[in-house]
Amino acid sequence: MTDLKVHNTRHNPWRFNTAPCMDWTDRHCRRFWRTLTRRARVYTEMVTTGALLHGDVERHLRFNDEEHPVALQLGGASPSDLAACARLGEEWGYDEINLNCGCPSDRVQNGRFGACLMAEPKLVRDCVASMRDACDIPVTVKHRIGIDHQECYSELVDFVGTVAKGGAEVFIVHARKAWLQGLSPKENREIPPLNYEWVYRLKQDFPKLTIVINGGIDTLDACRSHLDRVDGVMLGRAPYQNPWLLSEVDEGLFDATDSASASREATIEAMLPYITEQLSKGARLHHVTRHMLGLYQGQYGGRQYRRHLSEQSHKTESGADTLLEAMAFCSAPRERAVVSG
Repeated sequence: MTDLKVHNTRHNPWRFNTAPCMDWTDRHCRRFWRTLTRRARVYTEMVTTGALLHGDVERHLRFNDEEHPVALQLGGASPSDLAACARLGEEWGYDEINLNCGCPSDRVQNGRFGACLMAEPKLVRDCVASMRDACDIPVTVKHRIGIDHQECYSELVDFVGTVAKGGAEVFIVHARKAWLQGLSPKENREIPPLNYEWVYRLKQDFPKLTIVINGGIDTLDACRSHLDRVDGVMLGRAPYQNPWLLSEVDEGLFDATDSASASREATIEAMLPYITEQLSKGARLHHVTRHMLGLYQGQYGGRQYRRHLSEQSHKTESGADTLLEAMAFCSAPRERAVVSG
């Protein structure tokens, strides 16, 4: 329990994290989130070793300096390939390399990586060891509590204990099993029941490891409750659907007084120079603003804000002013009347 108190402080780098989400957490999304929180640790979408070793490295690895601390998530099962990609990640300036052992998609299974790696803890151990030898930044593992036939907590303990021998010290645990047959990736995020108790037990059984819990967490109150039992929390869908949640993280979980953004309007203003820069480089407005659609969730004019951005941001002529037009729908009726007058 002493080690838990050491790990679980506001100085722990993994106290609050945003999850790697395919098609969501690209560099534009992460740059937007950084206007809302300075202290959250953000993760890239999964990048496969094949894409890095045989594709466009810059396209996959470029990111904005403002994103730090930022972790690169890799997908692969070859120790040598993962080592080469971990080295690349460090050269490009990432703060952490994370190995994906939790994605259940067919494409990932066909490549023998992702969640199916939970059936091969010794291979994961060797992958982690090779990655640690190749770079000087932390190598972490994101995984499920089990797959398909794995019904016993002891199998989860065996996986974590074996992989830890490869040098992994941080384990991010999605508190659901992955059913590799019969469920889509989306269903695998919702249908298998959550089992937070197993993650809590992992912290008790491995007190010297940093254990981060993931899955079904959508409020800061829930985060605080989990932080009584584990070292960190990771949120995926919640901050994407309601980004303003992130604006409460620095003060609410890190006791920081220098909040990144004082208001939603200030957040938009902070994004305008970035959007202008990206448009000058050939990006379309929707590449950035699609991640901002939930900013006014539950607020006056939020539906009109989303509709305006959704309808206008795809047009080639749309610029930063389109975002300001959408924001105008969310000002109070009296304020809008004054502006109109």
